[in-house]
Amino acid sequence: MRLRTAFCSAASVLSAMALLSACGGSGTAAGADGKPLVGVDYPRSDTDFWNSYIKYTPEYAKELGLSLKTTNSQNDVAKLTANAQTFISQGVKGLAMAPQDTAAIAPTLAQLEAKKIPVVTVDTRPDSGKVFMVVRADNRAYGEKACQYLGTKLAGKGKVVMLEGGLDSINGRDRTEAFNDCMKKNFPDIKVFGEATNWDGAVAAQKLQTDLTANPDIKGVYMESSFALSGTLQVLKQKGLLVGPEDKKHVFVVSNDGIPEELKSIAAGKIDATVSQPADLYAKYALYYLKAAIDGKTFKPGRTDHDSTIVQVRDGLLEDQLSAPLVTADGGTYGGVPSLKSDDKSLWGNNLG
Repeated sequence: MRLRTAFCSAASVLSAMALLSACGGSGTAAGADGKPLVGVDYPRSDTDFWNSYIKYTPEYAKELGLSLKTTNSQNDVAKLTANAQTFISQGVKGLAMAPQDTAAIAPTLAQLEAKKIPVVTVDTRPDSGKVFMVVRADNRAYGEKACQYLGTKLAGKGKVVMLEGGLDSINGRDRTEAFNDCMKKNFPDIKVFGEATNWDGAVAAQKLQTDLTANPDIKGVYMESSFALSGTLQVLKQKGLLVGPEDKKHVFVVSNDGIPEELKSIAAGKIDATVSQPADLYAKYALYYLKAAIDGKTFKPGRTDHDSTIVQVRDGLLEDQLSAPLVTADGGTYGGVPSLKSDDKSLWGNNLG
């Protein structure tokens, strides 16, 4: 597995969109097995998506020849800060994390930078502070894809509920703002009920139930992640609305993540679409970039050879935006957005052992 490289040179005439410069090098410190030692903090283990990421991480560490230490911050930035101290004491030469509170992590990033420990953030982008690379998908595209699908299915009219994630997270903000912006621009006759849930499935279910009681003509639901899947299905069933898409009572549901249960629910007609967030590639490229940092490599904006684009999101901060396709039952195109069928074997959710 290699990325296209470009060598650092003052006289280089390569395009600014070239991807990688292999500039310089540095020594590595080894773990007990003689491999470079890196740390990975898992952000939580209460969702199928993150449990899949946890499963993939040691597999790719082995593939890339890295020695691995792990912790779990359980959606608590104070625990993440403490875990970072543990990693520092263990002598890791690189650290991957997925801070759920993207503002509060800044002091920890500053400390790691001072100690010359490169950091890769996964799935989330810190509001401030430096990291070697951000590995995530374009979360605004998540909201836009969900909007185009629901807007098309509802023929531009009706009511939908958006079960928001946490707005203290860049992901929650990106998905929410993009969905709202897309609806206002493309489907102004659709009314959106935005419900803050802080990624809590019980809160999401309660708010969806309240909205459906007050507005029984709601015809669409956008869940910003699979955290809301179980509760949404339960509420729809209680309301007599968990029926197939051929039934006029059907409520169109779009999720984000691409976990196996979502793919099965699409095939069964219980929900209609999801955006497959690449849990496998998050693990793979988080570790790839840590190894690259340890080896002294640097990167530039541009296309990669793994169907993604590195973008500069602010001065000194690069983000590898991995592919995250819309997934539907029929693999059709909605509002100009192509989709994959839910049984497509390229989807990580269809390949878990």
